[in-house]
Amino acid sequence: MKFYFNGSPNPTKVALFLEEAGLTYEPIAIDTRKGDQFAPDFLAVNPNGKVPAIVDGDAVVFDSNAILLYLADKTGKFLPPAGDEARGELLSWLMFVATGLGPFSGQAVHFKHFAPEKVDYAHKRYQFEAGRHFGVLNSRLAERRYLLGETYTIVDMAAWSWMRMVPFILGDDAWSRFPHLKRLHDEITARPAAVRAAALKDRFAFKATMDDEARAVMFKHLAT
Repeated sequence: MKFYFNGSPNPTKVALFLEEAGLTYEPIAIDTRKGDQFAPDFLAVNPNGKVPAIVDGDAVVFDSNAILLYLADKTGKFLPPAGDEARGELLSWLMFVATGLGPFSGQAVHFKHFAPEKVDYAHKRYQFEAGRHFGVLNSRLAERRYLLGETYTIVDMAAWSWMRMVPFILGDDAWSRFPHLKRLHDEITARPAAVRAAALKDRFAFKATMDDEARAVMFKHLAT
C-alpha cells in the first residue's frame, strides 16, 4: 500500500490507523510547500491535489475520512459494534469531523496564522466555529469514554488529528475550555501507534518555512 502524506492533521489520522492496524505501507512524502501536490504523478492519484491519498492494489482512495472508512471496512478494525444504530452514529460523527471540525479548524488556522492581510470578521467567524465544534465534541465526551461510547474507533482517530492542534488553532489557553476533549487527546497521544504516527514526518525533510515560494504554491488564489 502506498500512502501519500505530510505532517498535517488529515494525513496524520490515516497514519494513526495504519499504525494501529499494523498494516504494511510505503510512505511517500508530498511537500505541499514545494508544490509536490501538483505534480502530474500525484494528480493522477488525487485530482484535487490534496493529501492524503492511498493506493491499495487497484483501489485509489483520497480524502482522509474516506480512507479511514475504507480501511476500517476492509480490515474490520476500529469500528463500533454491529447494528444500524452504531453505523448511523459512526457515519454521523465521522462526517461531523469531515465537513465541520476539519474545514472550520483549517480556516481558523489560515486566518490566524497565514493570511497575508488580517481580516477581523473572517478571523472571528472561524475562531468561533472551530471552538463551537470542539465544544460539541467536549460535551459528547462528558458522558462517554470515546466518541461512540466504550469502543475506540476511526471517529476518535479522525478527531484526534485536529485535537492535537487546539492550542495552535484557538490559543495556548484553549484546553481549559475542553477538559473532556483534553482527556481523550492525552489518552490517544500516549498510545504507541500515535507516537509512531506523529513521528512519521520526521523521517523526511519537509520544507519548514512559509516563504514566498510556499505561499505561491499553497495559496494560488493570491495570483488570480
